[in-house]
Formats: sequence, C-alpha cells, structure tokens
Amino acid sequence: MVVATQSLEQLCINSIRFLAIDAVEKANSGHPGLPMGAAPMAFVLWDRLMRYNPKNPNWLNRDRFVLSAGHGCMLQYALLHLAGYDSVSLDDIKQFRQWESKTPGHPENHVTKGIEVTTGPLGQGIANGVGLAMAEAHLAAKFNKPDSEIIDHYTYVIVGDGCNMEGISGEAASLAGHLGLGKLIVLYDDNSISIEGSTDIAFTEDVNKRFEAYGWHVQHVEQGNGEDNGSLDSIAEAIAAAKAVTDKPSFIKITTLIGYGSPNKVNTYGVHGAALGKDEVKLTRENLGWDYPEFVIPDDALAHFRKAVDRGAAAEAEWNKTFDSYKVKYPEDAALLERMVSGELPANWTNCLPTYTPEDKGDATRNISGKILNALAETLPELIGGSADLAPSNKTALKCTGDYQKGSYGERNLHFGVREHAMGAICNAIALHKSGLIPFGATFLVFTDYMRNAIRLSALSEAGVIWVMTHDSIAVGEDGPTHQPVEHVASLRMIPNLNVFRPADGNETAAAYKVAVESRHTPTLLALSRQGLPQLNGSSIENAEKGGYVLSCGFAPEELDLILIGTGSEVQLCVKAADILKAEGKKVRVVSLPCWELFEAQSDEYKDSVLPKVAKKRLAVEAGTTFGWQRYTGDNGATIGIDTFGASAPGGVALEKFGFNVDNVVATAKKVIG
Repeated sequence: MVVATQSLEQLCINSIRFLAIDAVEKANSGHPGLPMGAAPMAFVLWDRLMRYNPKNPNWLNRDRFVLSAGHGCMLQYALLHLAGYDSVSLDDIKQFRQWESKTPGHPENHVTKGIEVTTGPLGQGIANGVGLAMAEAHLAAKFNKPDSEIIDHYTYVIVGDGCNMEGISGEAASLAGHLGLGKLIVLYDDNSISIEGSTDIAFTEDVNKRFEAYGWHVQHVEQGNGEDNGSLDSIAEAIAAAKAVTDKPSFIKITTLIGYGSPNKVNTYGVHGAALGKDEVKLTRENLGWDYPEFVIPDDALAHFRKAVDRGAAAEAEWNKTFDSYKVKYPEDAALLERMVSGELPANWTNCLPTYTPEDKGDATRNISGKILNALAETLPELIGGSADLAPSNKTALKCTGDYQKGSYGERNLHFGVREHAMGAICNAIALHKSGLIPFGATFLVFTDYMRNAIRLSALSEAGVIWVMTHDSIAVGEDGPTHQPVEHVASLRMIPNLNVFRPADGNETAAAYKVAVESRHTPTLLALSRQGLPQLNGSSIENAEKGGYVLSCGFAPEELDLILIGTGSEVQLCVKAADILKAEGKKVRVVSLPCWELFEAQSDEYKDSVLPKVAKKRLAVEAGTTFGWQRYTGDNGATIGIDTFGASAPGGVALEKFGFNVDNVVATAKKVIG
C-alpha cells in the first residue's frame, strides 16, 4: 500500500530506513531488514525517552544503548548521524563497510564514538547490557546520597531472534533476573526470520514465558511497525511501564516485519543479510511514499532529530549543576569518582604489590594471586569482580567487601554462577561503562573454551578486563583430561591485543597484576598454578613486566652452549637442570618468558640481550602444547611439551609421566647441545 502522506514522526522513521537501505545498497553488503523493521522502536526510544548528549558521547550519566543484533548496525549509525553525533557524518554512512570507515560491518566501540560496546556475535550484546546495568547499579549504590542522585541512567538493548537463541543470552538473563536490575530494559525485535528462513524451523518456544521464569517484567507490543502514531505510542507506553518497574529487568517483545516497506522481500530471509537490489529499492521508495534521492534526509526530519543536541546539552548541564553541589557536600566521594572516570590510578598504588625473595616460602600462583587481589582491592576501590562459581578454587574472594546482590549493589564480590560466557561479556561491559571500574573474571583455564568469544571481544574492544584463570596445566591431576588444559595457553596467545601471563612465582604474578591494572585498553589473562612453586632467585616485578628476561646466566652470548626457556611451573625445572648442566661444565642460560606479547613489544636490542641470535641451541619447557614455541627455539632447538590430552592421576604423577621433571630436561638438553 503506497503511503500518500506522512506525519513528521513517520518521516523520521523512514529517514532511518532509507539511510540503511541506501548504505547497504551502495556497499552491496549488509543487513537492511532489521533497520527497516526496528526503526519505529528505535526512533521512539531515541526521540522520546533516552537521555544522551550527541556532543559529549562520554557524558557519565547518559543512558546506554546496545544493539545486540549488531548485524543491523546501519540502524545505529543512522541514529547517531540523525541525532547529531559528530562521529558519524553522511559521508561516513556512504562509506559503510569500507576500508578504515567509521561505519564498519558491525558496531565497534573503539572505532565509532557513541557505540558503547562492540556487538555482532549474537547474544553478546544482551549480556553486555547486563554488565552495563550492573555497573550503573554499583556506582549508584556507592556514590548516590539521599539528596544527590548523580548516577541514575538506564541501559536499553535491542535484541533479535538470534540473540535469544544463543545460550549466552539465557545465562545473562538468568543472572539479571536474580539481581533484579530494574534499570535494564530489553526491546525484542520479534520478526521471526533468521538467515535460513522462518524461525519456526528451529525456534518455537515462548520467549516471554522464558523471561518471566528468569524473573523479568515482560510485555508484548503486538504492532511494532510504526504504521500510525498510535502504534508508536504503544511502544512508548510499554517502555514507560518498564521504567516504572524498579525491582526487575524488563523485556518488551515488539512484533515487527523484517524489511518493512519492501513489497517483495518483506517478511522473508532474503532481506535479512543482502542488499535489496536496485529494482526493489525503487519499489520500496514508491511503497513508502519516499520521494527523495539516495542519502537525502528531509529537512523537517533532520531538524526534528537534531533537537537531541539541545536536549542533551540541557540534560548534561542540569546534571553538572547537581554534581557541582555534590562536590561541595561530599568532596571525598566526588574526588574518587572523578579520579576513577579519568582513569588515573592512586599515587603509589604499586606499593601494595608484594615482592618475594628465594627465602620466602613457595606457594601456588593462584594463592599468591588471591593475596594480591585482596591487596589491590584495599587500594583500588574501582576493582570489582568474581568467579564463575569457583571463588574458593580461584582464590578471588575479596575480604574487604561483601557480595554484590539485589539490595547490596555497592559490594564488589560478583557471583556469576556457572555462567562463564555471560561472565565474560558482563566483565567487558563493566570495563566499557567508562566510569573507571576495573573488572576481573575467573574460572579454570580449561573453561576459557566456554567464554573464548567474550575474551576475544575484550581484546577487540580494547576493554582492560583482568582474566584470572587457575589450574593451568595437567598438574590439575585427578580430574583428568576434561579439566587439564593443554592447548589453551597457546590458543589464547593467538588473540591480538591480549596479554597472556603464565607467571613462575610471586614476583612474576605481581608483575602480571601491575601490567593488568595499568593496561586499560588491553585485557590481561593470568594462567595460574594449582601446585606450589618456589620463589625464584633473579625474578622481579621490573624484569617480569618486560615479558621475558634472563633469570640466570653468567656467560657471554657467544659462549653459550644452551638457553633453557620456561614459563610458569616449568621455570623451576629449567633452573635445576641448568645447575646440573653447569656442574658438568656446560654454559647455560635460563630465561623466564611469562608473557610473549610483552616480550615481543620490547626493543630488538633488549630481545637480543635475552635471546641472543648467536645462541642458536635452545630448549623450551612448558606443560602445554609445543605449538608456537619454534618462534623462540628455532630450527636448532627443541620443546618439551604435551601434544596429547592429559590423564587422570595425581598432579605430580601426571607431570612425571609426561616428562616434566629435571632428569628429562637435562637429558633433552644434552641432545640439543649434541
């Protein structure tokens, strides 16, 4: 049916639709269907309800918006441009999905200002929304006073059918319901179409009942296509009703037609992930009465959208007045909040990090990690985190604070339950809330498989999360190969912008935390031992934060018969083997290489001073796969590792049987020396 006349709001909605249609058509790549169907709900949210300042995308008390269905990102880019964000110009929209454009194929927070979190892998965004809402609740409980509410914002998420199919959404929604996050509102674009066709072929559950069971407040807007102002009012009323429910997160199912307005492709999978095509674009323009060339926005629509600029400036100015008053009444709290938001760390904060000498008692690095976390928590009130139901094993419980629960959001011990994947996405969002919080998440190293996508996204998103992973090798023991990581450290080292630390003792563990706290745009993963390790002679925080260093030597590079290289629990084997070899007249150097990424970031001169090119005979020892070690051992070296799965046996027995003992290191070293 051809639309003869359009109200101003219809004009605005169709402006969103056709920016998306034209951008996808120009790129000949993208997903036009979601923006065409979800434009009404997005317009109502951004025009009537959300608080944000286009000229200051980082205003602390802005409402957060997450497009969990990130494939429909032209919806978000259109909104940012129309609302007056400087980060997305019309030229940027014309460069959708092109090299070095600010409008990539899925939203990326570090590329485009106004994008809160990086989305695209389905389900991540709704879990990010839970994390953003948790951060808001924590800050509100920590800083708000009866006469001054300086933290008071909502998190809005648009999800699609695919997000609700992914398991991570269930993990995150379950936790959000338990916590009663009343400032979290999720809009479900219920269009019943996925890439393969109708969702009926694989997805027939009652999603609303599922969210009710999770403890959410649930509504259904049956007509979400925005065909008249009454349907727009229904969406606005549902969101207003959701905001009135303060003790539960809210889920609003809004039924739409994917590709709304396209005569031949509406409500089909054909409009999900491909351009409409020139002929269908023409027919869609005719069908929706859109008598404008491509990328042309009607003046009336743009003027209406741009009211957001003055509206946002006024909202932030009003908040600034409140905060100015707050600074007078509560100067210490205000100073803390300002410091956190700035990213500045307290003066001399590193004084809390312990140092160790060889005379100190050895310990498992997971235990040392727990002591350091507690020291940091006393010094850094922005540190917040927890484990996926493994705090007693991960040693992550913070003694200076209580449990983050409904009614006690100001506490800092997060309990994620057995929900590793949701934990990962939630921690990412807490880091990306841009309020200075430093999150950590913990589980066994082997279970990074459950949350690898979230760890990868923390690196891609430049979110400085601290990943605390314990039980780092076959030394886990009796639990057997299902719980014994073999390939995990190597696979994690492959992720760009992720510092993977496998510390050998207390000093190296402290160095890992120093790097982690200071690296606000690079996540750090610690792979920690279950078994006790000695405090090494020659280790230090200063050495270890370079990623690799000479632990013991005494010989010139050209004199060396062998370099022994170890990480984590195997460094001690290298030290003992070196002592035996030296007693036999061999010139041996021991190198500890706890973090490859940091070592590679050092100067060529430094790297050559640790692993000199003239010393070609090298032996690496690590209780994991040998994959990747040739980078350091070269063609004349060897690696003692494990390229099979582990075995169920006491940890010490497993290590012995797989050759992680001094005798085998010595024997293999002699073979390398020749």
